[in-house]
Amino acid sequence: MIYFDNAATTAVIPEAAETVVRYMTEKYFNPSAMYHEGLSVKNDIERARAGILSRIGGAQGKLYFTSGGTESDNLAFFGTKKKKNSRIIISEAEHAAVYQSAMVLKQNGFDVCMAPVDAHGAVDTDAFKELLNENTSFVSVIHVSNETGAVNDIVKLAEITKRAAPGALFHSDGVQAGGKIRINLNGAPIDLYSLSAHKIGAPKGTGALYAAKNVHLNPVIVGGGQEGGVRSSTENTAGIMAFDAAFAACTEKLNESFSNVSFIHDYIRSALAFADDIKILSPESGSPYILSFCSGSVRGEVIEHAMEREGVLVGTGSACSSNKATRRIPEALKLKGGYAEGIVRLSFSRFSTPGEAEAFVVKFKKVYEELKSHVG
Repeated sequence: MIYFDNAATTAVIPEAAETVVRYMTEKYFNPSAMYHEGLSVKNDIERARAGILSRIGGAQGKLYFTSGGTESDNLAFFGTKKKKNSRIIISEAEHAAVYQSAMVLKQNGFDVCMAPVDAHGAVDTDAFKELLNENTSFVSVIHVSNETGAVNDIVKLAEITKRAAPGALFHSDGVQAGGKIRINLNGAPIDLYSLSAHKIGAPKGTGALYAAKNVHLNPVIVGGGQEGGVRSSTENTAGIMAFDAAFAACTEKLNESFSNVSFIHDYIRSALAFADDIKILSPESGSPYILSFCSGSVRGEVIEHAMEREGVLVGTGSACSSNKATRRIPEALKLKGGYAEGIVRLSFSRFSTPGEAEAFVVKFKKVYEELKSHVG
């Protein structure tokens, strides 16, 4: 099997799996317990917290562990204080967790505005500037698009935000960036940053929200006061420690992995030129871990299932919204006609190989030509 849907989830790497087993069978103690074993586990969690903070250049801020990227995005939106009826700005191509959070705020009276994106999914900076005003209280722009891999210059966008609305908070969903591209929040005007464990080789069910030094968060989940009172519930120690182990492994191989994935991305990108009705959606300057394209003749879902029969797993966009009838992203990317329904997303991991890329191209060409022969 060739697995090219790593933006949806990844296989758990051995380092993370071994860590999970250890903290489920040996160091399974409750971190809130006052005896030695519990305190030892609590110290391990703090070590993991410091480790992840160091890898994103956020040592001056705080890191709160959550159940995943979605909860982290929710906490950023609902755990921060915002002036009533103030302006909230998100990009048109945000992940569903950000978009739906913004829609809840809109229902509660906030002035929610969508910043347009270009045909590759990156925010239009000039249009973004036009939306900012003194009444803006919160901005959220995805770091790496989960749909196309477009990389937004979040530092520049945050600086623009702070000049126009000094009191506004700037959040970024970094789920597709963590462990794949270099992140440095040190000195950056980024107030909040979301991460997820299962996108980089750790188990599902763990994420984190970075908060800058002076950012105050009110709890969305209340109870025993864990995570500094911001996120109650007994800590998922095994998940947290595996997250740290996976992030460390990714960071150690960051340059090597980036080079390998870039080769795979470019090889397939060039090979797709065989079909004149295929448009590449991913920008050349984006994250190589995601390569999205669309067909003007064949629906993405049809391609997905046809490739599955060939032993190749690909996606058609965010797995979090694939079961919903939505045209939000195609409309944001300004896709017309059949192209709006012909989106296919390939996403790679550091373990993807050039051999898999070659096999994909051979299989895809055969499948695509067969599917096109049945169209019209």
